[in-house]
Amino acid sequence: MANPVIMPRQGQSVESCIISTWFKKEGDEIKKGDVLYSYETDKAAFECESEFTGVLLKRLYLEGDEVPVLKTVAFIGNRGDQVSEPDEAETAAISKESPAIAAIPEAKNTIQAPVAERLSGEKIKISPRARIRAQKAGISFEGISGTGPDGRIIEQDITRAAQSATYATPLAMAISGESGKAMPAQGTGIGNRVISRDLLSPASTPGDFEIRKLSNMRKIIAAKMQESLRNSAQLTHHTSADARRLLELRKAAKELFEKGKGENITINDLVCFAVIRALKKYPMVNSHFLGDSISIFRKVHLGLAVDTERGLMVPTIRNADDLSIDGLATQLKSVANSCKKGNINPELLASESATFSVSNLGAYGVELFTPVINLPQVAILGVNTIITRPADLGNGVFGFVPYIGLSLTYDHRALDGAPASAFLREIRLEIENLDITL
Repeated sequence: MANPVIMPRQGQSVESCIISTWFKKEGDEIKKGDVLYSYETDKAAFECESEFTGVLLKRLYLEGDEVPVLKTVAFIGNRGDQVSEPDEAETAAISKESPAIAAIPEAKNTIQAPVAERLSGEKIKISPRARIRAQKAGISFEGISGTGPDGRIIEQDITRAAQSATYATPLAMAISGESGKAMPAQGTGIGNRVISRDLLSPASTPGDFEIRKLSNMRKIIAAKMQESLRNSAQLTHHTSADARRLLELRKAAKELFEKGKGENITINDLVCFAVIRALKKYPMVNSHFLGDSISIFRKVHLGLAVDTERGLMVPTIRNADDLSIDGLATQLKSVANSCKKGNINPELLASESATFSVSNLGAYGVELFTPVINLPQVAILGVNTIITRPADLGNGVFGFVPYIGLSLTYDHRALDGAPASAFLREIRLEIENLDITL
């Protein structure tokens, strides 16, 4: 009897996952524990291991398909075992790239558009609406005879010609739409199909660049960044804090760690600890803006931006205000490592799970940047690199002092400039006067 392979549930809020890669083909021998496929939630990646030994009899979904959780994605059993037929949704997912369907030639309408004969170099008269219609349809209008005044090509000529005109690839259509270049009458692709190369300038030869398909995670990040900027009133204030106390604590913590005592506390851990203290004094910043109301949180759930091979992730440290500096450092390293390994709990990646976020680009030498808010949070702190610059040391003495840059982006719908500036000042004061026991 064939055993079903089920799409696992990763967190209560995850309703579906996307299959990113199949590692086994139909007919492959499978052992218990073998990795069958990898899949993604909105920001985390996982691998599905087989619970059975046998043969992969059937795969019900393709790479890139979105699959509801707890749904059967494949069957494993003995050769000759019968498998259940997939339901309509599964059939639709399979059939879109089925070899049998792919073998059916592309149907073309038999309606023929009038073909114009023009002299070489003759300017084509075409209305703006017709030009846009042709670009969107991915067809060439150079050989179309116009029925408008003085032979001008109008929209209805394009509509009629679209039923029998040149076909173009989606990428070629996108290039035509963005650049305004007209589709050639014939392309160099299979069946005279217009491809991207036909619309590129001679300098842009295929060997000069590489086109990569965006990962599902990259698409999600792009959509969220655009949504954040489009749906909020973001403004950034910049300041810097005297980093001598930070460096002093970092040096002491490192010496203790090398002796086998305590955690390897970093500059970022110390900054996050100072931010948590500042949030307790300014609870309006520790909130979610919900359009007609604001949720002000009593506890600090801190989000930390983590750079991974798959893209930016922002896991949450729940109840971060209850942690000591050692406990916070441990938690920050734990969630960062889970993100890089791809086994982070998806619940911790939801922007709603954090009340405030920190993004640190200091390790990259960035002196100033504008972080983007994770809505519905009302603010995010960007931490910059440490720069040494001249400062007044008192009594008419000047010297060079290390300063760490701080960039606070806040939603002006929820916070005004004065309280946002006061909060940023409080972060600076907390950093400069950190009083902790290592």
